[in-house]
Amino acid sequence: MADTMQFDLVSPERSLASHPATAVQIPAAEGDMTAMPNHAPVLTTLRPGILSVTGPDGTSDYAVTGGFAEITPEGTTVLAERAYERHADNRAAIEAHLEEARKAATEVAGEHKDAAEKFVADLVHLLDHMQ
Repeated sequence: MADTMQFDLVSPERSLASHPATAVQIPAAEGDMTAMPNHAPVLTTLRPGILSVTGPDGTSDYAVTGGFAEITPEGTTVLAERAYERHADNRAAIEAHLEEARKAATEVAGEHKDAAEKFVADLVHLLDHMQ
């Protein structure tokens, strides 16, 4: 069994991380999950939350606002809608995204209203965990 797997975090703007990992904690839409080396193949959507990556050099945390994660036995690739290093300096960018989401949620009606409100709530929760 391999001790590490490849981890890659990509947003539309750039590649944020690419290194070996022993575990990746993912804020999946259906609930938090942890990917480890030799994990069964899975493709999942992300909700806003903290993505935590543990590797030989320690742990790195990233705030993600959505996207997808592809998990294979060899690695985990996260394609994030927006991603930021978990740091207080990035709080303003997430607050701006929250304001956009709140505005959009007021314009949504019908069956999509609950999903829009849940997205706003998830962003508020994410901001609570930024430092």
